[in-house]
Amino acid sequence: MFPQRLKQLRKEMGLSQKSLSEHLGVTQQAVGKWETGRSSPDPTTLARLAELLETSADYLLGISEQPAEPAAPSLPYGESPIPVIGTVRAGYGSLAFEEDYGVEYACVKDPESYFYLVVKGDSMEPRISDGDLALVHRQPTLENGDLGVMVYGDEGEGTLKKYVLRGNAVVLQPFNPAYEPKVLRGEELDKLFIAGKVVETKAKW
Repeated sequence: MFPQRLKQLRKEMGLSQKSLSEHLGVTQQAVGKWETGRSSPDPTTLARLAELLETSADYLLGISEQPAEPAAPSLPYGESPIPVIGTVRAGYGSLAFEEDYGVEYACVKDPESYFYLVVKGDSMEPRISDGDLALVHRQPTLENGDLGVMVYGDEGEGTLKKYVLRGNAVVLQPFNPAYEPKVLRGEELDKLFIAGKVVETKAKW
């Protein structure tokens, strides 16, 4: 049921597998596997998928026959210019430079709360590649498993990583197995500044 409904709604929204994967920050291959029933998205991704397709997770899973939740309609946010304020290296040892790269457009509720960063490095491959754009919501905290832009250390080291809570430690986890995760404990956590949460990535700027 899920594969068929996903494919149907995606086509009704005029989205290709590639564009849907970019909105979700996953690979096109992952979407293809969902539509052929070879795998399923995790609960967080499923919720985001339902939001993008303007339906409910229950409908996608075949639990409900009602395509959308009977809630208030979502506001149609138009495209707004979002500043590309700098680059962030998806690896350790580089700053998030606040350089002016112009603007890109995104459909968000509060455009002033967002910025784009151009990813450099391959530590987040295969999900996020060198040159991709990361849309970041400005916020001082992250939840376990979020992708975030973080600045660490006295010299302001900028990094885009998965934020993982492990006991009293925070792990900055790369996707690329060639890179080691960075584990922060104790006083090291005082040097970690969260710039925001990555809510979307766009392939190759």
